[in-house]
Amino acid sequence: MSQDDLKRMAAEAALEYVKSGIVGVGTGSTVNHFIDLLAGIKHKIDGAVSSSEVSSERMKSHGIPVLDLNASGELDLYVDGADESNSHLQLIKGGGGALTREKIVAGASRKFVCIADGSKLVDLLGEFPLPVEVIPMARSHVARQLVKLGGTPVWREDFVTDNGNVILDVHNLRIMEPAKLEQKINNIAGAVSVRR
Repeated sequence: MSQDDLKRMAAEAALEYVKSGIVGVGTGSTVNHFIDLLAGIKHKIDGAVSSSEVSSERMKSHGIPVLDLNASGELDLYVDGADESNSHLQLIKGGGGALTREKIVAGASRKFVCIADGSKLVDLLGEFPLPVEVIPMARSHVARQLVKLGGTPVWREDFVTDNGNVILDVHNLRIMEPAKLEQKINNIAGAVSVRR
């Protein structure tokens, strides 16, 4: 079975959680399968709130109404993928660059369904670079602070988030306490969001 088949199976499993109302939809290759499958049951929902412009365009191409989160209110369900997961279901997310919007839509949802295949499971988070969204003028400052935390930040050149910010991908981290690391990074002036 191919990697793509596994992603599609994970996306199919998430469909059972879609009942009605407005669905929050994330970003990434596994989510693309979910969007394609959601099109087959779009009559059951009132629309979707998306975490990225890419996902919004894909849903619109399938005739799924894309709604604004400010007008939608709290969502029953948010479906998104992961870049890495450990056995405690702690995740690294945001590799596609939509981490801040993903965090917002997840925060506005009652239930989060993570769709990922077994290739995302790791013993220790950090093999996948940890994405950090940063205000452009603070890129160097934030990078220096991330070095102090033990990482090797690499600016994702020629990439701008849907919010107009940049991404620092932090390599060489061994993330033993994800929540503590997230709090430390979120406290760096100029860091917009880290999605773990």
